[in-house]
Amino acid sequence: MNTDELAAAVDRRCRLQGEFLLRSGRTATEYFDKYQFEADPVLLDALAAELATLVPAGTQVLAGLEMGGIAVVTALGRHTGLPCAFVRKAAKPYGTARLTEGADVAGRRVTVVEDVVTSGGQIVISTGQLRELGAVIEQAVCVIDREEGGAAALAGHGIALTALLTRTSLDAARSASDA
Repeated sequence: MNTDELAAAVDRRCRLQGEFLLRSGRTATEYFDKYQFEADPVLLDALAAELATLVPAGTQVLAGLEMGGIAVVTALGRHTGLPCAFVRKAAKPYGTARLTEGADVAGRRVTVVEDVVTSGGQIVISTGQLRELGAVIEQAVCVIDREEGGAAALAGHGIALTALLTRTSLDAARSASDA
């Protein structure tokens, strides 16, 4: 599938109408239910194949953020051959008590992987934690950028965001299918 076909498939499958409280605290009338594409192995694989072309050169580790970024980073790792780190929202108090599992991030060039970006808040928080562990982070990639300020917020923290799909591309896909 090309990017336009992926946008159409994601829009059909994932865009919900209603009233939704977002992680950022904002209320939205549309919600992109990322679990619908993450739970579909064929669609997730096609998204990861396209997303792989956006991974910056020099990336040594892909870091997927809990919870939605984990499925995406795993699929993306299959297409890039890069090792993956799985990043918790907080270190668990038992077992290994680590913030990250999987690949070591210390001293390595890490690209953060997220499913949907609205405000960028979780990426900012997780990137700060990963940097404290020694990760070198300048880039993040996501499947969908809702285009609600996340890219600008991330830029303010030295993180460039690259999105496979945007609210604009999903709206265009919806308009094309309605025509």
